[in-house]
Amino acid sequence: MPERIRTRFLVIGSGVAGLHTAWRASEHADVLVTTKRSLFDSATAYAQGGIAAALGAGDSPELHRRDTLAAGAALADSAAVTVLVTEGPARVKELHTAGADFDLAPGGDFKLGREAAHSTNRIVHAHGDQTGAEVARTLIAKVQESERVSVLERTRVLDLIIEDGRCVGARASVAGRATEIIADATVLATGGCGQLYRYTTNPVVATGDGFAIAHRADATLADMEFVQFHPTALDTPENPLQLISEAVRGEGATLLNAAGDRFMPKRHKLAELAPRDVVARAIFAEQKKGTVFLDARKIGKAWPTRFPGIFAICEARGIDPRKQLIPVTPAAHYMMGGVVTDLAGRSSIPRLYACGEVARTGVHGANRLASNSLLEGLVFAERVARDMQQMTPLPAEPPRGHWRVPVLSDRGAAQVAADQIRAVMWEYAGIARTARGMRSCITRLDQIEDRLPEGATEERNMVQTARLIAEGALLRKESRGGHYRSDFPRARSAWRGRHIEW
Repeated sequence: MPERIRTRFLVIGSGVAGLHTAWRASEHADVLVTTKRSLFDSATAYAQGGIAAALGAGDSPELHRRDTLAAGAALADSAAVTVLVTEGPARVKELHTAGADFDLAPGGDFKLGREAAHSTNRIVHAHGDQTGAEVARTLIAKVQESERVSVLERTRVLDLIIEDGRCVGARASVAGRATEIIADATVLATGGCGQLYRYTTNPVVATGDGFAIAHRADATLADMEFVQFHPTALDTPENPLQLISEAVRGEGATLLNAAGDRFMPKRHKLAELAPRDVVARAIFAEQKKGTVFLDARKIGKAWPTRFPGIFAICEARGIDPRKQLIPVTPAAHYMMGGVVTDLAGRSSIPRLYACGEVARTGVHGANRLASNSLLEGLVFAERVARDMQQMTPLPAEPPRGHWRVPVLSDRGAAQVAADQIRAVMWEYAGIARTARGMRSCITRLDQIEDRLPEGATEERNMVQTARLIAEGALLRKESRGGHYRSDFPRARSAWRGRHIEW
């Protein structure tokens, strides 16, 4: 018989979206946060560039809105984008007041950086290139200060508990013990799925759990074909790969091919600051002729102060970016699609919310604008926390279930399956896709799932989320934003504004 925990609100995940939701919701009620590893393990801490917000002189939410809609390639939701850019500045200021040590100009204003496809400087950053780590530190401190937030680390949520069409909590493995967590409202803030790909900047916990868990519960998902590949990860044999932030190109770094020639000015009018999908495809094409490099030598003596984290990463791998070129490769970075929500973060299942990367709020469309991800996490987590306050308590607790935590029967076979998923997805569902490749991908994924050993719950989530991506990519017979079909290389008007839903 499983153990049972009762809480007012359950938040699954400990990145910016989950932590902010927990902090703000705890002002009114008890909150339980579960996380697969520790509170510190999330993609948030890896975010280098910063948070986009219209805080500078001459900038405005309207300009930020236009840039976001342009990047979204006619698939972003206008109302959601308006919420994002209008409420974003207040969320950033609140975080600063809460203790986030953002970089400031001598006059005390935020020091603002520039990133790709932004029409002006609007990127708030901390300690140069360690914004995500500072955001995580600040929010973790707030959560730990609150007497109304409990945290369960090393807890794997296996499935949602659905009763009479409503979400009433989740089944979880808490240190291997079968546990039912019953809640008046449940928030999926489980992050992304970069670990479905051989090359990724995402931490090892980003295995797409939330997408698969929501799909099995029959929540509506959409836009799963839109995976963003960051153009410039450090090209080394590691997992995850280290990110070389967009902000480095914002400071004037250029891309060179194996022959030492700059190639981006011929590809796009914004050159190195073109949208991420354009830059990633250009690098991918040049890699067929050899290694691609980032030339950031012009930053010179400012490297250790402007980008201390990236400078240390390069130095640890024997590269001095002040004098040497940096080898780079595209890598899976961000999922634009996910659990469909309204502007309050409500999913299609009553009492189930989603926010952060696992959610499809509509703000990113087919391609996320640089540094809008932390912003989305803050803005929509705030909206979720406010909306949950209105949620009435469950009229009655659901009956206790009869189930157990499946024990992993063959760890080696599970690891082999995970590696196969990553290889198949990179080859067929990566930067350039075709119908033939997608069909092969889906067939291979089916075979991998059939061979999964008992208890391989994470690998099951991986393969099910991977299949959603591949099926969406096969159905969308065009190229748009982060989705590129080499057999349909242009956007088609018939697909403009159309979303593939599950």
